Order: sequence, then structure tokens, then C-alpha cells
Amino acid sequence: MATTVPPPARRSTDDFPVVQRAGIGVFRRVARTWQGVFRGIGQRGYFMREVGRGLGDPATYAAETVRQMRTIGVDSLPLVIIVAAFLGGVTAFQSFYQLFAGVQFSVIGLLVRGSIVLELGPLLTALVLCGRVGARMTAEIGTMRVTEQIDALETLAIPPIGYLVLPRFLAATIMLPVVTVFADLVAILGGLAVAYLSYDQSPHTFVEAVRHSFEARDLFSGLTKAAFFGASIGLMGTFYGFRTEGGAEGVGKAATQAVVASCVLVLALDYVLANLLFRVQY
Repeated sequence: MATTVPPPARRSTDDFPVVQRAGIGVFRRVARTWQGVFRGIGQRGYFMREVGRGLGDPATYAAETVRQMRTIGVDSLPLVIIVAAFLGGVTAFQSFYQLFAGVQFSVIGLLVRGSIVLELGPLLTALVLCGRVGARMTAEIGTMRVTEQIDALETLAIPPIGYLVLPRFLAATIMLPVVTVFADLVAILGGLAVAYLSYDQSPHTFVEAVRHSFEARDLFSGLTKAAFFGASIGLMGTFYGFRTEGGAEGVGKAATQAVVASCVLVLALDYVLANLLFRVQY
């Protein structure tokens, strides 16, 4: 009968000669870093697979999705409107000072519309909701995890992914484009107010500049970005909440990680989608 030979024990870095320790230490740190990266990618991939499987049972998540749409979208409007109003005003202010001699002030509306609808509206709305919505998702689900409420759902044969994750994921994906439309409108009105009050530009001139060469694909590009941003916020918020451990301290740590990961993912998606949509539409 063949005997199984146990693998050799891994040698500590301090066991190697002094000359070799620095190189081995650096190599092992790099290896651990990349191992952690690929482990994280795999964990998120499996999580997304479970989310996709949960779509087959609408009765579990339909009602909760409607409630989450109100929490994520409607309740976020006051904060988004405040941010968008100042965003539009600052964009108009900066557009005025970026103009060079010979350029008419009437292009301020055009610059404001292009900046807001294509880029700043969806991006800054998503970053605002990363902090408000993403942290809240993580805290809610993380608290349920550390207090064993998720284990209780599994005991009652209620799928936690379908009941907790899918409603928040779908609600964020659906409502972020809706909120972005309001943010775009308020930001353009904020730019109009600054152009009228600060530079004596007539509202009619500003509106005509906003309407000039406007195409539906511009709005479509911004809302497509917003939908992907919402999906990333919902995914990261629920993922870190679902993996929370360590009590109240762990909940706070998970919420911080979720906000950071959501912001980074939103910025990365913004770059990728901007390139793809420009190549497809233009």
C-alpha cells in the first residue's frame, strides 16, 4: 500500500541566509498581494453568480425591491439636488473663465450641458450615493450577519441572496439613472442661475445654447453609465455586508471598505464606458 508523503514545511524567511532574505521577502510579499487580488476577484465572481441565480424567484425579491427603490432613490433626492445645484453653478462659473477672446458667452450653456449630461451628472451622483447608499447597505446587511439574523433566514428556508441582496442590487441599478435625470436638470438650472445673475446672460440665450446640437445619444450615454454605476454600488455594498465579521467594529470596517471599493469601481467603469460608448455612438 502506497504511503502519502506530506509536503515539505514552508521555510520561514529568517531561515534563509542573510543575503537571500531581502529578495525572498519581496517575492513573497508580491506573491501574497497577487494571491489576494485573484482571491478577491474569485469571491466577487461567485457572489455575482449567486445573485444571478436568485433572479429566478421573483416572489422573494419583488416587494422588497420596491421598498428599496424608495429608500435608495426617493430618499436620496434632497442630497443629490443640493449637490447638483452647486455643481451646475460651479460648471458655469468655470466655463466662463475658460473662454478665450473672441468666443461668445452664449456657449456657456452648451459647455454646461455637455459637461453635466455626459460626465459630471452621472459620475458625481454615483459618488454621492456611494457614501450614502453603499455604506447603508453594508451596515444593514453586516449587522444582520454579525447578529446571526442571516443564519436565521437560512434556517427558515428564506434565501438571503434573494431577500437581502437582490432587492438592493436591482433598486440601485434602476434608481440611479432616475436620480441622475433629476441631477442633470437641477445642475443645468443652477448653471442658468449663475449665468443670469453673474454674467447678465438672458435665460433665452442660455436655453438655446443648451438645446444647440443636443442629441438623444448624449443623454443615453449618461444614463447607461448611471445604470452601471448603480449596479456596482449595489454589488459592492451587499458583498461587503454579506462578508462582515467581528461585531460592531467589523460592521464599520466593512462599510468603509464598501465605500472605497464602490468609488474606485465607479471611476474605473467611467473610464471604460466613456471609451466604449464613444466608439459605438460616435
